[in-house]
Amino acid sequence: MGQKIHPVGLRVGIIRGFDSHWYGDKKTYAKALKQDDEIRTVIKGRVGHGNVSRIEIERAANRVKVNIYTARPGAIIGKGGKGIDELTDKLNRMVRREGQLDAVQVNVTEVRQPELDAQLVAENICQQLEKRISHRRAMRQAMTRCVRLNGRGIKVQVSGRLGGSEIARREGDKVGKIPLHTLRADIDYGFATAHTVYGSVGCKVWIYKGEVLPERRVHAPEIRRRERPAQEEVTANVDAQES
Repeated sequence: MGQKIHPVGLRVGIIRGFDSHWYGDKKTYAKALKQDDEIRTVIKGRVGHGNVSRIEIERAANRVKVNIYTARPGAIIGKGGKGIDELTDKLNRMVRREGQLDAVQVNVTEVRQPELDAQLVAENICQQLEKRISHRRAMRQAMTRCVRLNGRGIKVQVSGRLGGSEIARREGDKVGKIPLHTLRADIDYGFATAHTVYGSVGCKVWIYKGEVLPERRVHAPEIRRRERPAQEEVTANVDAQES
């Protein structure tokens, strides 16, 4: 049997970072971890599917900073900032049940290209499946949009009672390349569930955006260009001395 591993978790510490940025000792770790999960559940339940790519949480002293990455910032911010104020108040009430001095700050960041974000693509496909659109058509459209925006490769897989069939099955499609074993390959992964009238249908999406090279390799041509005039000058001086 093939042993599968989360493509993002495999690359944490190599080309990716954690979604939670804080340190907790034995006494506070469990409470903070549970609180992170509750914060994410509240935000996703309030904003709805298809809008939130990921949620990063930072903790410093008695402050909790929540960064929401979304394709539609207006849906979260609301008219005149009313929506984000209500969300901040709700999170503050939830967090202060555990610690009196904790305060939550919510920031919203726009995802410029939602077609290249695996989580948003997966949730978009699931929304279409809930509207009874053919799974093949939804997958094909998502892959076409990704390739049009210079995605290096995309793989989509749906599983469940596709089209309302009695026997559940799994179907997938792929365009380009998805080098899952290459650690420097920037592969985004997303998973979502469509709750249809005939049962739940899962959707997984892998998007390959290119390789993340080490900094010295990225800037190597630039360094060579800078060093070349100096080397030419040294060579010219040596030639002059010899003559």
